Amino acid sequence: MRKKVVTGICILLAIVLLIPIPMRLKDGGTVVYHAVLYQVEDVHRLCAVDTAGDEYLEGMIVRILGMEVYNSVE
Repeated sequence: MRKKVVTGICILLAIVLLIPIPMRLKDGGTVVYHAVLYQVEDVHRLCAVDTAGDEYLEGMIVRILGMEVYNSVE
């Protein structure tokens, strides 16, 4: 019985730590998937550039435990 309880607690902990919650930002289409251990940003951002027009940024940013490990935003 105790082994089942410990297994259940471990499964719930893994779900809380690893299942991301998607959030849509109001910057042109960026979606942030945020979990306790990691964060993934699917960037689609419209940035105003002085007078030359608008620039559109695309890419992905991955952070693990708050440290950026991948950035392909161009």
